[in-house]
Amino acid sequence: MTNRFAYLGKAILILTACLALAACGSAKKKKFAYVERPVETLYANATAELERKRYETAIAYFEEVERQHPYSAWARRSMLMKAFAYYQGNDYEEAVTALDQFISLHPGNKDAPYAYYLKAMCFYERIRDVGRDQEYTNNAVISLNDVIRRYPNTEYARDARLKLDLTFDHLAGKEMYVGRFYLKQNKHIAAINRFKKVITDYQTTSHVPEALHRLVEAYLELGIVDEARAAAAVLGHNYPGSGWYQDSYRLFERRNLVAGGSRLPGRSGDDERAVVQASGSANSAVADQSGLATSRAMAPPPLDDEEDMASNVIGEYNGQPVYDEK
Repeated sequence: MTNRFAYLGKAILILTACLALAACGSAKKKKFAYVERPVETLYANATAELERKRYETAIAYFEEVERQHPYSAWARRSMLMKAFAYYQGNDYEEAVTALDQFISLHPGNKDAPYAYYLKAMCFYERIRDVGRDQEYTNNAVISLNDVIRRYPNTEYARDARLKLDLTFDHLAGKEMYVGRFYLKQNKHIAAINRFKKVITDYQTTSHVPEALHRLVEAYLELGIVDEARAAAAVLGHNYPGSGWYQDSYRLFERRNLVAGGSRLPGRSGDDERAVVQASGSANSAVADQSGLATSRAMAPPPLDDEEDMASNVIGEYNGQPVYDEK
């Protein structure tokens, strides 16, 4: 009898725990009982909640527009605004899912450029420091390039180009971070491969002068003087006043490898400022995360006038107005 009561007690505890978990899961997304309301009212409530930064409630209203008026232009717009609400709430995965749905259903819509742009921003804003995995950085590069390729003359492409440059600088910083580690571990060949990648793949970034200097350093450690001279020559030709060129010159001086009559070029004021940006300690040369996400994504494009939205009705389906795709 005692075992029977113990078994029942355990069963009740398990059932209670399951109900509690179900209640927690259902509370994550706000749901409304189905009460048919005008689409304008639902959409106005959604945008009002979005302005108040009540993102979960706004998302629920946008979903209600889609549920009650699925064939309307309002539903299409709500799909995009729902993604923006997820983005504003930093729920990037849900935002990307909603944007992919919008893009697949409405690839020719006038708001498609913004959907591609916002998707890119969802990856861009999750870029991690160079000491961690760079999956989001690589996804950001792909998505930003997608915006530039598809819509080259838009404001979204202009912003994407700027952020792409910063993203490349971040990836170069990752290669430098790993290369420096290999150099400290005396794994010179592995370090050389990393520094070469910076020079060949990220030529326009601020890390190139240091990468050339590190090549000089690694080649001299290996005793490959000709390759060290070649890297130093490129460094001196392109960045004659940089601190990295001066450091490379000193490495040759310490080994008595400086040719007779050669001298180190002077440093101008502009060069001095360039050195401050490109040089510094090993840590400061790493791409700074704070320099990446300097701004959030642009707001969605303006909504069509309500009169224009209403004028797009081309028929009805199950008692609901059907709008022309624009």
